[in-house]
Amino acid sequence: SDNVDLAALDAVRCIEHTMVVVSGEKSVYRCVVAPSSNMNPGGEDGNRSMSLDPQYQSALIASYSYVVSAAVDRLLDLIEYTFLREARCGSNLGASMGSDAAGGAAAGAAGGGMGNDFDIRAAASAAAAGLRIVDGVRMLGPSLSKLCELSNLPGAGPVPPGGESTIASALCISLHRSTVKYCAKTLENLARAIQMDPLDGVKHRPIDARVATVSSDVVHAIRILSPFISAYKSVSKRRSLPWDPNIGENSGEMDLFVRFLVKQLLISLLGKAQNYKNDEGPDAQAKSHLFMMNNTFYLLELLAPAGDFQGSTPEGENHRINAPWFKQKMTQSFESEKQKYLTYWEVLNRHLTDVDDRELSYQGNNVLSLESGRLIKSRFSGFIE
Repeated sequence: SDNVDLAALDAVRCIEHTMVVVSGEKSVYRCVVAPSSNMNPGGEDGNRSMSLDPQYQSALIASYSYVVSAAVDRLLDLIEYTFLREARCGSNLGASMGSDAAGGAAAGAAGGGMGNDFDIRAAASAAAAGLRIVDGVRMLGPSLSKLCELSNLPGAGPVPPGGESTIASALCISLHRSTVKYCAKTLENLARAIQMDPLDGVKHRPIDARVATVSSDVVHAIRILSPFISAYKSVSKRRSLPWDPNIGENSGEMDLFVRFLVKQLLISLLGKAQNYKNDEGPDAQAKSHLFMMNNTFYLLELLAPAGDFQGSTPEGENHRINAPWFKQKMTQSFESEKQKYLTYWEVLNRHLTDVDDRELSYQGNNVLSLESGRLIKSRFSGFIE
């Protein structure tokens, strides 16, 4: 996680440094072009000046584009390398994501094939790194692209044959498109990693039905992605995503992605809960409901609006899902599972009834007789069992 974040920060720094290099090259270009293009031949001031020869201008543009495109091309390679190596965009996490619960559960059952070296937290770090790079390109990319464009320079004359843009400016467009494409892949990988989390195994389905690792991993993922709202919108506007096929102004916001991640989490939790029923012992069914109660309450405590649940959240990790759908969905699931779980307490209640005093006999000093002691002990043994 640290490595991929550092790689993303380095990539953004390289964008900034490339801006400096390109700006310097443009200043040089201006210094060469300006003296021979500021004055018009036979102008009103009577001064004469040599007009800029088209071949000379073309040679200057070619020289500028050659130097700048080398810098931008290297930057493009670096960002692609960061996505492919550090953010693991080239990793094949399985088939395309299913949208129904059955498809999600089936994918989760086969989740072991993804590999332990690319779990949900790693996928979340990669997605956050991707959004960080998109943010850098989104903030600096347009300026970099404008620096690479020469047709708007005063006195620059006709643009080079073949179109308005230079090789360098064309590479800037490729830089933005490539960044958006790879970032979209990291977001899909995160959703896929949640969907493919195994349904069995002590690490994934705790024996005692406590909060599952997948729940804490998804909370962590939502928190580290939440600051990149504008970067996410930049991606969703330009790429059709499995959870948001719309593009342009009709594309969804970050909340739509978070909602999809929570949906995949609930599918995974329900699959794990179902597998408790396959365990041996009289408490197997009860564990299934208790597991869902523990996990939905955990999600409410850490992600619902702070006024509703006061969790011990570390400073700096206080992101909350304020949209009504989250609290409503989690509360509904918790209450439903609680009602099912409480039916199993009737078994315990049979061992918690009062013992009639008439059934008890005492020895001296109000000490229970042996038979009465066994009666009380039998009630406790039944409760413990």
